[in-house]
Formats: sequence, C-alpha cells, structure tokens
Amino acid sequence: MNKPKIREVIVVEGRYDQNTLLQAVDAHVVTTGGFSVFNDRERVAFLRRLADSRGVILLTDSDGAGFVIRNYLKGALPKERVKQAYIPDVPGKERRKKRGGKEGKLGVEGMAPEVLIEALRRAGATFEGGEAQAAEGGITKADLLACGLIGPNSKDRRAALLKSLELPAGLTPNAMLDAVNLLMTRQEFLSLVSGG
Repeated sequence: MNKPKIREVIVVEGRYDQNTLLQAVDAHVVTTGGFSVFNDRERVAFLRRLADSRGVILLTDSDGAGFVIRNYLKGALPKERVKQAYIPDVPGKERRKKRGGKEGKLGVEGMAPEVLIEALRRAGATFEGGEAQAAEGGITKADLLACGLIGPNSKDRRAALLKSLELPAGLTPNAMLDAVNLLMTRQEFLSLVSGG
C-alpha cells in the first residue's frame, strides 16, 4: 500500500499511537508524552513552532484523558494553525494491553489504517502528491558534522543552537535533525549556523 503523504505535523499522545499512525501515513508525527505535556514548557514551545511553520493536526484518543490533552493544546497553540482529527468511539482494548482503558474504548493505536486516514481527511489534512519534495535538499547529518554540531566537542555548540531555536535542550542529534528539518530549509539553517 502506498501511504498518503500529509504536510501538517500530526500530534498524538504516545509512542504507540505514533507507531500506528506511521504505518498508515507518510507524515511527521510527534507525541505529547501524555499528561507530561502540562508541565513541559519546552515541548509546548516546540509544538507552537511546528504549528506556525507547518500547521498541526491534533489526533488524541476519544476518551476523557484524550480530550483533556486536546483541550489543553487547543488553548496553547495558535488556533488558526491547528486542525482537529477525531477517531470514532470503538469499544475494545489494544492487543498489547492486559486490560482496556477506564472507558473501554480503543485509542489511536487500536484503529485500522483506513480509519485513521479518513479521520485525517475529515480534519482537512493537506494530502500531498507522491513526490518527496520536502526530503530533497533537506538538512543532513553531514551538514551537522560540517557545522560542528555533531562529533567531537560538539555538545556546547549543539546546546547553544537548541537554545537559540527554543527547542528542548535534551534532544538527541537525530531528534534535533528532524526538528530543524521541520522548522526551516537547508539554506535557512546554513545561514543561521554560519551567522549570516
């Protein structure tokens, strides 16, 4: 199956939701870390930057906890840059769990790919053509190495870049690479790190 490519960044609750979604669509999917997002100013700032640059689609579980997270993010992110995707209420439990959730509903991770794609379509997701235009000309690990952001004695330089971009300080080099590719073009990145 050829996975549809979606322009917006999709925000889900946890990594199992992320894994399920990535099997259905070709998109950037980030997690809130569940309720930890309430106390994570860096993560919220990162989500706000993603909303400004790419637009985001909130896709949380259809239970009470999912709606609490969704409502929090609706207030924290720029309204005009956020789309809402909803999964249907389906009774059941995910295969990996011994017991179902308190409300007995399947979450994002328990949905079939076609259900997730339809939820995103109804939310107004921007489905792109088959060309991988974003990947071409993107920032690479070689760029990070050339700019002294990975490799020997790179930790302080990387920390300074993360701080200047208002990204979480604990990002690994791979996560940082993903984040800067979401936020800027290769030219913008090279101009920023060269100070020009």
